[in-house]
Amino acid sequence: MNHDPAIIAGALGALELAVARALSLAPVAARELEDMAGTHIVIECTRPEIDVTISIDEAGQLQLKQYSEEAVSTRVRGSAEDFIALVTADDPAATLINSKLEIIGNTAPLLALQAILSKIDIDWEAPLVDALGDVAGHQLAKFLRAFFSWSQSAGKSLRRQLSEFILEEGRLSPPNAELEHFYQEVGRLGLRVDRLQSRIHRLAKRLREYDQ
Repeated sequence: MNHDPAIIAGALGALELAVARALSLAPVAARELEDMAGTHIVIECTRPEIDVTISIDEAGQLQLKQYSEEAVSTRVRGSAEDFIALVTADDPAATLINSKLEIIGNTAPLLALQAILSKIDIDWEAPLVDALGDVAGHQLAKFLRAFFSWSQSAGKSLRRQLSEFILEEGRLSPPNAELEHFYQEVGRLGLRVDRLQSRIHRLAKRLREYDQ
């Protein structure tokens, strides 16, 4: 199925503007996003075939592109039905475990971005309706609201289900408190590594500019 690149570009531009407006009123979230500079996340919809790259530049601005040559931090692949089933599920963790969605690469940047955007008030609907029309704009805005609020409940649910499986089925795990501490430390380590890589990337670019 073919899609008009101009329409997609218009919709992505509208979303960028909506996020930028919301971040201007949320300085804490803006600083958190700046710490993720250099992150590139690809949302790959296989049916219909639409790829969107979410990039965070050195100024902490979120950019949405149809194509990028940058190294990808995280790739989420699946059909539109898979994504919709995830964000509308009563139990997103169980749906994620049993779905056909593929998460390739480091999940920490994706979870960090979800956590940041879920804390700010983004008007998804108005710019999308202007770009895509009432019906498509409303449906896509509904999906985005669900997607970026999903992490608030899904993270705890996913950890709980995995812990229960290991404890009850495998009988190989330490107590829940130790597991929770381990998950937190792994998450913090992943974010620190991503931020360090971003800072190294920015420093290297500045050095190249200085040498020129």
